Amino acid sequence: MISRWLSAALARRNIHYGWAMVGVTFLTALISAGTVGAPGVFIVPLQKEFGWSTAEISSALSIRLILFGLMAPFAAALLNRYGLRNVTLTSLLVVASGLVASLFMTQIWQLVLLWGVVIGLGTGMTALVLGATIAARWFSARRGLVVGILTASVATGQLVFLPLLASLTESLGWRTALVLICVMLGVAASAVLLVMRDRPGDLGLRPFGDEGTEPLPAPPPNTAPIAAAAFGALRDAAKTKVFWILFATFFICGASTNGLVQVHLIPMCLDFGIPQVQAAGLLAAMGIFDFVGTIASGWLSDRYDNRWLLFWYYGLRGLSLLFLPFTDFSFYALSLFAMFYGLDWIATVPPTVRLAAQKFGPERANLVFGWIFAGHQLGAGVAAFGAGLSRTVLESYLPAFFVAGALCVFAALIILAIARPVKVAAAV
Repeated sequence: MISRWLSAALARRNIHYGWAMVGVTFLTALISAGTVGAPGVFIVPLQKEFGWSTAEISSALSIRLILFGLMAPFAAALLNRYGLRNVTLTSLLVVASGLVASLFMTQIWQLVLLWGVVIGLGTGMTALVLGATIAARWFSARRGLVVGILTASVATGQLVFLPLLASLTESLGWRTALVLICVMLGVAASAVLLVMRDRPGDLGLRPFGDEGTEPLPAPPPNTAPIAAAAFGALRDAAKTKVFWILFATFFICGASTNGLVQVHLIPMCLDFGIPQVQAAGLLAAMGIFDFVGTIASGWLSDRYDNRWLLFWYYGLRGLSLLFLPFTDFSFYALSLFAMFYGLDWIATVPPTVRLAAQKFGPERANLVFGWIFAGHQLGAGVAAFGAGLSRTVLESYLPAFFVAGALCVFAALIILAIARPVKVAAAV
């Protein structure tokens, strides 16, 4: 098989196969995340073709964001039960099927079903949990770097494809852009099929940085009920103040990023006479700065108080959102916003994960973080619908930006309610 040949070829160059796993996971996360971010380009074309209102389209995108988050607590259990490659391939197949079917939609309920339910469930089958699982299984050293890279790929992928998709939509129509996304998903599925493996032991290896000489034995088959593991973690975590603070702040994080800026910045720029391709370029610039900011945040979270990092992240993000409506929406002002906001886009993830791990222990941190991430996507869904409703009823997106900015300032304040120092728990 190609994975064994590739493993041997990399070994001759003293490169661990874990880095091939990082590469294929990075590609998959980038393309899957691009699928999540792409509908922001299609809002205006769908309005023109079908006459659907912003609120109606936003309802489908809201459902997609919510289901993407609600699947996160179960994604870790699915990966543990059925294997990385099988779950990732299934996820890509479900998403591609929903997109292909949507090429022929004509009714709003079809948009809700396909772009809301099908794509929401499909992308949620891996979410942010896949990268964390790769880092834990394939690396004993440099796990933080791997988590930072793969986390950044998710947010960056939601943004960097937008200029190309916007250009295709403007010149050839939204269906052509959608076909390109399907082709990219096919490329990712092929790479996963050929390269991805569940564990280092499948190739006779130990994790990167592990000095042992013999491959680690495969764990016994996981037969634990998926729902029981996920809801058990929620039941225990919900008894703590830390969980609810992290859940609330991550709800606000999602409301101020994925649900608001990612979905509605392009149509808002169109309201101010800024071309769609240029607006998509701003989101792509945010994605580039986000990649730098998230990796830097991972480095900082290993060295500084994570509560204060989140205080500054949320506080500065809130100020930037409150500032944006007062700009003249010139190229200079929007470029400055894109740089500043992009550095902070998903920088909240590394310190939030560390706080969860410190409180709930390494064995259950991924399941608890799954529920916290569900809060993130619930916030995204509420903001996606709320901003669309604001545009439909009040004929302006600006009230939604004011509300999101105020919520971020609130999040900056309540994060300091977590006690310091946070003791490491063995398990909940």
